Amino acid sequence: MTIPTLNRQQSQEVDRRAVAEYGMTGLVLMENAGRGVVDVLERLGMHGPVVVCCGRGNNGGDGFVIARHLDLRGHEVRVGLWCDPASLAGDAAANYAILSKSDVPIQQFGSVHDEAQLAEFLQSAAWIVDALLGTGSRGDPRPPLDAVIDQLNNHPAAKLAVDLPSGLDCDTGAASCHTIRAQHTCTFVAQKTGFLTAGSNAYTGQVHVLDIGAPRKLIEDCLARA
Repeated sequence: MTIPTLNRQQSQEVDRRAVAEYGMTGLVLMENAGRGVVDVLERLGMHGPVVVCCGRGNNGGDGFVIARHLDLRGHEVRVGLWCDPASLAGDAAANYAILSKSDVPIQQFGSVHDEAQLAEFLQSAAWIVDALLGTGSRGDPRPPLDAVIDQLNNHPAAKLAVDLPSGLDCDTGAASCHTIRAQHTCTFVAQKTGFLTAGSNAYTGQVHVLDIGAPRKLIEDCLARA
């Protein structure tokens, strides 16, 4: 059986066309994505504190939504942010603004990796949610994220990647020397092309394909062009 997949460009096209042609908003798509991840976490029997690690792009925006819904459902959650909040833009900035008013603990990490600071932040975490880098990322993660990813991998908490593990190439499935090794990956709309590459499952773990509310007709059209 052929598994439907989307590459980097096609994944971005789904979002673009959902907004431009169907009148949806990026905030709705991001909300659906983040809430869907929390549904999966709860189905997996999540327990204990959850640490959501967020970067600057829309993947980080998904992470802000995830944290808000975890808090809404009564789960202990805290957020680590690896960028200046002032550098956030668009839907990610909007969701950060909401989260920052919601009493969810947010720790801002600087541009220099501090192993002791991160170790303290991760203390007692049962789950780590990787929302650092999304499908648009190419090549090796830049400092400090390279060292952050290595430290996250060495932590005993279970790990769930948002859309794809940070450090894994969406199109080729090639893993950087610094790539999150997740037990679960919640990817959106369809599996990513790189997930079919031999060995990529060592990083993705079990893949859960989640819808984000984009119309069926749009998804079928994008998949047909894949």
